[in-house]
Amino acid sequence: MKLGTKLIHAGVSPDPSTGAIMTPIFQTSTYVQSAPGVHHGYEYARTQNPTRDALQQALAAIENGKFGICFGSGLAATDGVLKLLQPGDEVIASNDLYGGTYRIFTKIFQRYGIKFHFVSMKDAQNLRNYVNAHTKMIWIETPTNPLLNIIDISACAQIANEHQLLLAVDNTFASPYLQNPLDLGAHIVVHSATKYIGGHSDVVHGAVIVKDEDLARQLYFIQNSCGAVPGPQDCFLVLRGLKTLHVRMQRHCENGMAVAQYLRHHAKVDKVYWCGFEDHPNHDIAKRQMRGFGGMISFTLKDDRLEAAQQVLSSTHLFSLAESLGGVESLIGHPASMTHAAIPREERVQNGLVDSLIRLSVGIEDASDLIEDLNKAIG
Repeated sequence: MKLGTKLIHAGVSPDPSTGAIMTPIFQTSTYVQSAPGVHHGYEYARTQNPTRDALQQALAAIENGKFGICFGSGLAATDGVLKLLQPGDEVIASNDLYGGTYRIFTKIFQRYGIKFHFVSMKDAQNLRNYVNAHTKMIWIETPTNPLLNIIDISACAQIANEHQLLLAVDNTFASPYLQNPLDLGAHIVVHSATKYIGGHSDVVHGAVIVKDEDLARQLYFIQNSCGAVPGPQDCFLVLRGLKTLHVRMQRHCENGMAVAQYLRHHAKVDKVYWCGFEDHPNHDIAKRQMRGFGGMISFTLKDDRLEAAQQVLSSTHLFSLAESLGGVESLIGHPASMTHAAIPREERVQNGLVDSLIRLSVGIEDASDLIEDLNKAIG
Protein backbone atom coordinates (compact mmCIF):
# COMPACT_ATOMS: atom_id res chain seq x y z
CA MET A 1 0.00 0.00 0.00
CA LYS A 2 1.42 3.40 -1.01
CA LEU A 3 1.93 6.03 1.68
CA GLY A 4 -0.88 8.34 0.51
CA THR A 5 -3.38 5.50 0.70
CA LYS A 6 -1.93 4.26 3.98
CA LEU A 7 -2.33 7.71 5.57
CA ILE A 8 -6.07 7.66 4.90
CA HIS A 9 -6.85 4.04 5.69
CA ALA A 10 -4.20 2.54 8.03
CA GLY A 11 -5.35 1.70 11.54
CA VAL A 12 -8.95 2.77 11.03
CA SER A 13 -12.15 1.04 9.96
CA PRO A 14 -15.86 1.91 10.07
CA ASP A 15 -17.35 1.77 13.55
CA PRO A 16 -18.99 -1.68 13.84
CA SER A 17 -21.95 -0.43 15.88
CA THR A 18 -22.99 2.44 13.58
CA GLY A 19 -20.96 2.22 10.37
CA ALA A 20 -19.47 5.68 11.05
CA ILE A 21 -16.56 6.12 8.64
CA MET A 22 -14.66 8.35 11.10
CA THR A 23 -13.29 6.81 14.28
CA PRO A 24 -15.61 7.85 17.14
CA ILE A 25 -14.35 9.94 20.05
CA PHE A 26 -14.71 7.55 22.96
CA GLN A 27 -15.10 10.18 25.66
CA THR A 28 -15.15 7.91 28.66
CA SER A 29 -12.96 7.40 31.71
CA THR A 30 -13.93 3.80 32.44
CA TYR A 31 -15.66 0.74 30.95
CA VAL A 32 -18.33 -1.55 32.38
CA GLN A 33 -17.28 -5.12 33.09
CA SER A 34 -19.69 -8.06 33.08
CA ALA A 35 -17.69 -9.68 35.91
CA PRO A 36 -14.40 -8.81 37.60
CA GLY A 37 -11.76 -9.00 34.89
CA VAL A 38 -14.32 -9.87 32.19
CA HIS A 39 -14.62 -7.06 29.66
CA HIS A 40 -14.30 -6.09 25.99
CA GLY A 41 -10.57 -5.36 26.15
CA TYR A 42 -10.95 -2.04 27.93
CA GLU A 43 -10.83 -1.39 31.66
CA TYR A 44 -9.69 2.19 32.33
CA ALA A 45 -9.06 5.01 29.90
CA ARG A 46 -5.54 5.84 31.05
CA THR A 47 -4.58 2.32 30.01
CA GLN A 48 -6.66 1.90 26.86
CA ASN A 49 -8.99 3.98 24.73
CA PRO A 50 -10.38 2.88 21.34
CA THR A 51 -9.73 6.27 19.70
CA ARG A 52 -6.15 6.21 20.93
CA ASP A 53 -5.74 2.60 19.83
CA ALA A 54 -6.79 3.50 16.28
CA LEU A 55 -4.28 6.35 16.19
CA GLN A 56 -1.46 4.21 17.61
CA GLN A 57 -2.08 1.60 14.92
CA ALA A 58 -2.15 4.26 12.21
CA LEU A 59 1.09 5.90 13.38
CA ALA A 60 2.84 2.53 13.53
CA ALA A 61 1.75 1.78 9.98
CA ILE A 62 2.84 5.07 8.43
CA GLU A 63 6.29 4.89 10.09
CA ASN A 64 6.66 1.26 8.98
CA GLY A 65 6.82 0.18 12.61
CA LYS A 66 4.77 -2.34 14.55
CA PHE A 67 3.84 -0.44 17.71
CA GLY A 68 2.69 3.14 18.30
CA ILE A 69 2.63 4.67 21.78
CA CYS A 70 0.88 8.03 22.16
CA PHE A 71 1.56 10.71 24.75
CA GLY A 72 0.08 14.05 25.78
CA SER A 73 2.80 16.07 23.99
CA GLY A 74 6.06 15.68 22.11
CA LEU A 75 8.01 16.33 25.30
CA ALA A 76 5.92 13.73 27.15
CA ALA A 77 6.96 11.28 24.41
CA THR A 78 10.61 12.27 24.93
CA ASP A 79 10.15 11.85 28.67
CA GLY A 80 8.76 8.35 28.11
CA VAL A 81 11.74 7.31 25.98
CA LEU A 82 14.27 8.64 28.51
CA LYS A 83 12.58 6.62 31.26
CA LEU A 84 14.00 3.55 29.54
CA LEU A 85 17.34 4.62 31.05
CA GLN A 86 18.80 4.26 34.54
CA PRO A 87 21.06 6.42 36.72
CA GLY A 88 24.63 6.21 35.45
CA ASP A 89 23.59 5.77 31.81
CA GLU A 90 24.90 8.19 29.18
CA VAL A 91 23.28 9.64 26.06
CA ILE A 92 25.02 11.10 23.02
CA ALA A 93 22.82 13.83 21.55
CA SER A 94 23.23 16.19 18.61
CA ASN A 95 24.36 19.69 19.58
CA ASP A 96 21.66 21.34 17.46
CA LEU A 97 18.28 20.28 18.79
CA TYR A 98 14.98 21.64 20.06
CA GLY A 99 15.39 23.78 23.19
CA GLY A 100 12.70 21.86 25.06
CA THR A 101 14.59 18.63 24.47
CA TYR A 102 17.79 20.21 25.76
CA ARG A 103 15.88 21.48 28.81
CA ILE A 104 14.37 18.11 29.75
CA PHE A 105 17.76 16.43 29.25
CA THR A 106 19.76 18.89 31.37
CA LYS A 107 17.25 20.22 33.90
CA ILE A 108 15.26 17.06 34.62
CA PHE A 109 17.02 13.81 33.73
CA GLN A 110 20.55 14.99 34.44
CA ARG A 111 19.41 15.45 38.07
CA TYR A 112 18.64 11.73 38.18
CA GLY A 113 22.14 10.68 37.23
CA ILE A 114 21.91 10.45 33.43
CA LYS A 115 24.77 12.13 31.58
CA PHE A 116 24.36 13.84 28.19
CA HIS A 117 27.03 14.63 25.61
CA PHE A 118 26.00 17.26 23.02
CA VAL A 119 28.15 16.77 19.95
CA SER A 120 28.30 17.65 16.28
CA MET A 121 26.97 14.84 14.12
CA LYS A 122 27.48 16.37 10.69
CA ASP A 123 29.98 13.54 10.38
CA ALA A 124 28.30 10.60 12.10
CA GLN A 125 31.68 8.98 12.74
CA ASN A 126 32.29 11.67 15.36
CA LEU A 127 29.97 9.63 17.60
CA ARG A 128 32.67 7.03 18.08
CA ASN A 129 34.71 9.51 20.10
CA TYR A 130 32.03 9.61 22.80
CA VAL A 131 30.89 5.99 23.10
CA ASN A 132 31.96 4.37 26.37
CA ALA A 133 30.86 1.57 28.67
CA HIS A 134 28.06 3.73 30.11
CA THR A 135 26.58 4.86 26.78
CA LYS A 136 23.07 3.51 26.26
CA MET A 137 21.41 5.79 23.69
CA ILE A 138 22.07 8.04 20.71
CA TRP A 139 19.51 10.82 20.27
CA ILE A 140 19.29 12.77 17.01
CA GLU A 141 17.08 15.18 15.12
CA THR A 142 17.37 15.37 11.35
CA PRO A 143 16.80 17.90 9.91
CA THR A 144 17.85 19.66 13.11
CA ASN A 145 15.98 22.46 14.82
CA PRO A 146 16.66 25.25 13.93
CA LEU A 147 19.80 25.05 11.74
CA LEU A 148 18.51 22.32 9.41
CA ASN A 149 21.62 20.18 9.72
CA ILE A 150 21.36 16.72 8.21
CA ILE A 151 22.53 13.64 10.13
CA ASP A 152 23.12 10.29 8.45
CA ILE A 153 20.62 7.98 10.16
CA SER A 154 22.01 4.79 8.60
CA ALA A 155 25.54 5.61 9.73
CA CYS A 156 24.32 6.35 13.26
CA ALA A 157 22.36 3.09 13.27
CA GLN A 158 25.47 1.15 12.29
CA ILE A 159 27.42 2.64 15.20
CA ALA A 160 24.50 2.05 17.58
CA ASN A 161 24.23 -1.60 16.58
CA GLU A 162 27.98 -2.15 16.86
CA HIS A 163 27.84 -1.01 20.49
CA GLN A 164 24.34 -2.33 21.33
CA LEU A 165 22.93 1.16 21.83
CA LEU A 166 19.43 2.47 21.20
CA LEU A 167 19.13 4.99 18.37
CA ALA A 168 16.23 7.42 18.87
CA VAL A 169 15.31 9.82 16.08
CA ASP A 170 13.10 12.85 16.55
CA ASN A 171 11.38 12.91 13.16
CA THR A 172 9.19 15.96 13.82
CA PHE A 173 10.75 18.29 11.20
CA ALA A 174 10.56 15.73 8.40
CA SER A 175 7.29 13.98 9.31
CA PRO A 176 6.61 10.38 8.22
CA TYR A 177 5.86 11.68 4.72
CA LEU A 178 9.44 12.78 4.07
CA GLN A 179 11.43 10.29 6.15
CA ASN A 180 11.05 6.92 7.91
CA PRO A 181 13.96 6.42 10.35
CA LEU A 182 12.98 2.84 11.27
CA ASP A 183 13.64 1.84 7.66
CA LEU A 184 17.14 3.30 8.03
CA GLY A 185 17.99 1.31 11.15
CA ALA A 186 16.70 3.51 13.99
CA HIS A 187 15.13 1.71 16.96
CA ILE A 188 12.83 4.50 18.18
CA VAL A 189 11.05 7.30 16.32
CA VAL A 190 9.69 10.27 18.28
CA HIS A 191 7.20 12.86 17.02
CA SER A 192 5.68 16.00 18.31
CA ALA A 193 2.43 15.26 16.51
CA THR A 194 1.42 18.80 17.42
CA LYS A 195 3.38 19.81 14.31
CA TYR A 196 3.10 18.35 10.80
CA ILE A 197 1.16 15.21 11.72
CA GLY A 198 -1.67 17.18 13.35
CA GLY A 199 -1.06 19.97 10.90
CA HIS A 200 -3.72 22.47 11.96
CA SER A 201 -2.32 24.12 15.10
CA ASP A 202 -5.26 22.87 17.15
CA VAL A 203 -3.83 19.99 19.19
CA VAL A 204 -0.85 19.15 21.43
CA HIS A 205 0.25 15.54 21.05
CA GLY A 206 3.27 13.22 21.04
CA ALA A 207 4.06 9.76 19.75
CA VAL A 208 6.73 7.06 19.81
CA ILE A 209 6.94 4.30 17.20
CA VAL A 210 9.07 1.14 17.42
CA LYS A 211 9.39 -2.27 15.76
CA ASP A 212 10.75 -4.29 18.69
CA GLU A 213 8.09 -5.95 20.84
CA ASP A 214 10.10 -5.86 24.08
CA LEU A 215 10.83 -2.16 23.61
CA ALA A 216 7.13 -1.55 22.95
CA ARG A 217 6.19 -3.46 26.10
CA GLN A 218 8.47 -1.24 28.19
CA LEU A 219 7.08 1.93 26.62
CA TYR A 220 3.45 0.87 27.09
CA PHE A 221 4.27 0.18 30.74
CA ILE A 222 5.75 3.69 31.08
CA GLN A 223 2.78 5.22 29.26
CA ASN A 224 0.28 3.56 31.60
CA SER A 225 2.30 3.89 34.80
CA CYS A 226 3.20 7.57 34.38
CA GLY A 227 -0.11 8.54 32.79
CA ALA A 228 0.98 11.26 30.31
CA VAL A 229 -1.64 10.08 27.83
CA PRO A 230 -3.58 12.13 25.28
CA GLY A 231 -7.35 12.44 25.52
CA PRO A 232 -9.64 10.93 22.88
CA GLN A 233 -10.50 14.32 21.38
CA ASP A 234 -6.80 15.00 20.79
CA CYS A 235 -6.34 11.56 19.24
CA PHE A 236 -9.29 12.20 16.94
CA LEU A 237 -7.76 15.48 15.77
CA VAL A 238 -4.43 13.81 15.01
CA LEU A 239 -6.21 11.00 13.13
CA ARG A 240 -7.94 13.69 11.08
CA GLY A 241 -4.62 15.40 10.40
CA LEU A 242 -3.00 12.19 9.18
CA LYS A 243 -5.51 11.90 6.34
CA THR A 244 -4.16 15.01 4.61
CA LEU A 245 -0.49 14.77 5.61
CA HIS A 246 0.67 13.80 2.12
CA VAL A 247 -1.10 16.62 0.29
CA ARG A 248 -0.08 19.19 2.90
CA MET A 249 3.56 18.11 2.86
CA GLN A 250 3.67 18.35 -0.91
CA ARG A 251 2.63 22.01 -0.68
CA HIS A 252 4.95 22.67 2.29
CA CYS A 253 7.84 21.38 0.17
CA GLU A 254 6.88 23.38 -2.91
CA ASN A 255 6.46 26.60 -0.92
CA GLY A 256 9.60 25.91 1.10
CA MET A 257 11.66 25.67 -2.07
CA ALA A 258 10.20 28.91 -3.45
CA VAL A 259 10.80 30.85 -0.23
CA ALA A 260 14.31 29.44 0.24
CA GLN A 261 15.30 30.43 -3.31
CA TYR A 262 13.84 33.90 -2.81
CA LEU A 263 15.74 34.43 0.46
CA ARG A 264 19.02 33.20 -1.01
CA HIS A 265 18.88 35.85 -3.72
CA HIS A 266 17.77 38.73 -1.46
CA ALA A 267 20.38 41.46 -1.17
CA LYS A 268 19.81 41.91 2.59
CA VAL A 269 19.88 38.23 3.53
CA ASP A 270 23.14 36.64 4.64
CA LYS A 271 22.82 32.89 5.33
CA VAL A 272 19.88 30.68 4.44
CA TYR A 273 19.58 27.29 6.14
CA TRP A 274 17.56 24.84 4.03
CA CYS A 275 18.65 21.29 3.27
CA GLY A 276 17.34 21.42 -0.31
CA PHE A 277 20.28 23.50 -1.57
CA GLU A 278 22.80 21.39 -3.46
CA ASP A 279 25.66 23.07 -1.58
CA HIS A 280 24.07 22.44 1.82
CA PRO A 281 26.36 20.25 3.95
CA ASN A 282 25.18 16.62 3.71
CA HIS A 283 22.69 17.47 0.95
CA ASP A 284 23.53 14.12 -0.63
CA ILE A 285 22.49 12.38 2.59
CA ALA A 286 19.24 14.37 2.66
CA LYS A 287 18.51 13.24 -0.91
CA ARG A 288 19.17 9.65 0.04
CA GLN A 289 17.11 9.45 3.25
CA MET A 290 14.33 11.98 2.56
CA ARG A 291 11.61 12.22 -0.09
CA GLY A 292 11.70 16.02 -0.10
CA PHE A 293 13.22 18.91 1.81
CA GLY A 294 10.27 20.30 3.74
CA GLY A 295 9.05 23.75 4.66
CA MET A 296 11.38 24.65 7.53
CA ILE A 297 13.89 27.43 6.79
CA SER A 298 16.15 29.58 8.96
CA PHE A 299 18.07 32.65 7.87
CA THR A 300 20.13 35.59 9.06
CA LEU A 301 20.41 39.13 7.73
CA LYS A 302 23.59 40.85 6.58
CA ASP A 303 22.76 43.43 9.24
CA ASP A 304 23.43 41.05 12.12
CA ARG A 305 22.10 43.32 14.85
CA LEU A 306 19.33 41.82 16.93
CA GLU A 307 17.28 44.95 16.26
CA ALA A 308 17.30 44.26 12.52
CA ALA A 309 15.96 40.74 13.05
CA GLN A 310 13.33 42.05 15.47
CA GLN A 311 12.15 44.53 12.86
CA VAL A 312 11.53 41.70 10.39
CA LEU A 313 9.89 39.53 13.04
CA SER A 314 7.39 42.27 13.90
CA SER A 315 6.66 43.35 10.32
CA THR A 316 5.18 40.28 8.64
CA HIS A 317 1.42 39.79 8.24
CA LEU A 318 0.94 36.36 6.68
CA PHE A 319 3.83 34.90 8.69
CA SER A 320 2.49 35.02 12.24
CA LEU A 321 4.99 35.54 15.06
CA ALA A 322 4.45 32.44 17.19
CA GLU A 323 6.09 29.32 18.56
CA SER A 324 5.47 25.89 17.04
CA LEU A 325 5.60 24.82 13.39
CA GLY A 326 4.08 22.50 10.83
CA GLY A 327 0.60 23.99 10.62
CA VAL A 328 -1.15 25.00 7.42
CA GLU A 329 -0.49 28.64 8.25
CA SER A 330 2.99 30.17 7.99
CA LEU A 331 4.84 31.08 11.19
CA ILE A 332 7.93 33.16 11.90
CA GLY A 333 9.94 32.85 15.09
CA HIS A 334 13.07 33.88 16.95
CA PRO A 335 14.72 30.71 18.29
CA ALA A 336 17.11 32.50 20.66
CA SER A 337 14.28 34.04 22.69
CA MET A 338 11.47 31.59 21.97
CA THR A 339 11.93 27.89 21.16
CA HIS A 340 15.60 27.66 22.22
CA ALA A 341 15.75 30.12 25.13
CA ALA A 342 16.52 27.25 27.53
CA ILE A 343 19.94 26.73 25.93
CA PRO A 344 22.69 28.95 27.41
CA ARG A 345 23.65 31.71 24.98
CA GLU A 346 27.32 30.73 24.82
CA GLU A 347 26.37 27.20 23.85
CA ARG A 348 23.84 28.39 21.28
CA VAL A 349 26.24 30.80 19.59
CA GLN A 350 29.05 28.26 19.56
CA ASN A 351 26.80 25.88 17.61
CA GLY A 352 25.69 28.59 15.15
CA LEU A 353 22.40 29.60 16.72
CA VAL A 354 23.05 33.33 16.86
CA ASP A 355 20.74 35.94 18.38
CA SER A 356 19.78 37.28 14.94
CA LEU A 357 18.63 33.92 13.51
CA ILE A 358 15.05 33.87 12.18
CA ARG A 359 13.12 30.60 11.70
CA LEU A 360 10.26 30.11 9.26
CA SER A 361 7.63 27.41 9.15
CA VAL A 362 6.38 27.85 5.59
CA GLY A 363 2.70 27.02 5.35
CA ILE A 364 0.48 26.03 2.44
CA GLU A 365 -0.72 29.50 1.38
CA ASP A 366 0.06 30.80 -2.09
CA ALA A 367 3.85 31.02 -2.34
CA SER A 368 3.81 34.38 -4.14
CA ASP A 369 1.85 35.94 -1.27
CA LEU A 370 4.32 34.57 1.26
CA ILE A 371 7.28 35.94 -0.69
CA GLU A 372 5.63 39.34 -0.98
CA ASP A 373 5.01 39.35 2.77
CA LEU A 374 8.68 38.64 3.47
CA ASN A 375 9.77 41.16 0.86
CA LYS A 376 7.86 43.94 2.60
CA ALA A 377 9.16 42.92 6.02
CA ILE A 378 12.83 42.62 5.00
CA GLY A 379 12.67 45.76 2.87
